[in-house]
Amino acid sequence: MSKNNEIRSAGLKVTHARKRILEVLETSKKSHLSADDINKILIKNNDEVGVATVYRVLNQFVDAGICIKHNFDSGQAVFELTPSHHHDHMVCVKTGKVIEFEDELIEERQDQLAKQNGYRIVDHSLVLFVEPIDD
Repeated sequence: MSKNNEIRSAGLKVTHARKRILEVLETSKKSHLSADDINKILIKNNDEVGVATVYRVLNQFVDAGICIKHNFDSGQAVFELTPSHHHDHMVCVKTGKVIEFEDELIEERQDQLAKQNGYRIVDHSLVLFVEPIDD
């Protein structure tokens, strides 16, 4: 789907800022970017999108389901495109590096715990804060 169609199908008007921010999210080597990261990339590419616009567009993208906002305890929110499949995260407490992972055993155990307590999981977010073993 083209950027224009993706933005339109989310119920948003296509603007230069929205197209460029979506492009940064889609093409970045990092899958989790802060608004400041995105703003720096736009500046580096000589795109004139103000930092307030970056924050506003990212929040609109979250509301529209284009991306997800995470607060990994670093004090700074990061954004990732809405994934096509569920995954969890590990965050290195020394470097801030975010590692995505999938583990069926963990997913099954969470379902079991919910059922044992009379519930079913509707949604969840699992974040493991880790540090390198060698340090």
